[in-house]
Amino acid sequence: MPEQSQPAATYGSYLKIDDLLLLQQPRSSGPEHDETLFIIIHQVYELWFKELLHEFDHVMRLLEADEPHRSQHTLKRILTILKVMVAQLDILETMTPLEFLSFRERLDAASGFQSDQFRQIEFLLGVKSEQAIERFAAGGRARTALEARYRAPTLWDAFLRYLSRERYPVPASQLSRDVVAPVEPSPEAQAILVDVYRRDPKNAELCERLVDLDEGIQEWRYRHMKMVERTIGVRRGTGGSAGAAYLRETVGRPLFPDLWAIRSQL
Repeated sequence: MPEQSQPAATYGSYLKIDDLLLLQQPRSSGPEHDETLFIIIHQVYELWFKELLHEFDHVMRLLEADEPHRSQHTLKRILTILKVMVAQLDILETMTPLEFLSFRERLDAASGFQSDQFRQIEFLLGVKSEQAIERFAAGGRARTALEARYRAPTLWDAFLRYLSRERYPVPASQLSRDVVAPVEPSPEAQAILVDVYRRDPKNAELCERLVDLDEGIQEWRYRHMKMVERTIGVRRGTGGSAGAAYLRETVGRPLFPDLWAIRSQL
C-alpha cells in the first residue's frame, strides 16, 4: 500500500500548542492569580534544561571529534541560554512573599530539588551525587537518565581528552580518573593550561569559554539563591529542603578549579 502523507503542518500542530496550553493546572482555589506565573516559569525552566542538555551533549561530541571552533560556538549558545534563565528570575521576583504564600501550601512535597534535568546538568559538569539519584523512583525516566549521567564522563573529562589529542602531555591519571569523583585541582593540568594560554590562541579561547560557562553557572546559582531568600526568607523550602541555606552553600564552588587557579600564574 502506498505510504500515506502526513497532513500539512501548521504553527499549532507543529508546536503542539493545544497540548502545551493544557499543562498549566493550578491547584489553588480560584485559582490564586500568581500560581499560573509560578507554573509557567518553572515549566519554561525545564524546557531550557532540556535544551541545555541537548547542547552540552553536542559540545561533548564536537570535542571528541576535535572540532574546537564548533564547540566554542555551541558553548556561546549555552551561555546565552544561561543569561535568559537568569533574566527569568526577574519575572519571578515580581511575585511578593505574600503572593507566593497564597498558594505555597498547595505545592505539598514538590520542590526544585526534584528537577532531575538540573541534576543531570550538574552531573555532566562534574557535580555528582548518589543521594540525588536516590530521590527518584527506580526504573523511572528520571532515575534512569541520572544513573547514565552519573557513570558518564564529564565535560571536563572530554576537554582533557581533547587536549591530549592536541599533543599536550595530560597525565594518564587525569585521562583515566574516576568520572564519578569531583573535579579536583591538578598542578600538572595547571602547568598545561598555562602553556595553552601562552602559546596556543585557539585553545586558549576554548578555555575562556569554559571559564565563561563556570561563571554563568555561578551567576545562575547566586541569583536563584537571592530570589529564594527574597521570596521565603530563611524558611525551609518545599519538600523539606533547606531552602536558601542549601543554595548558599552551592555558590562559589568552581566547576573547573584549574582554570581559576592559573589566573595568578599567567
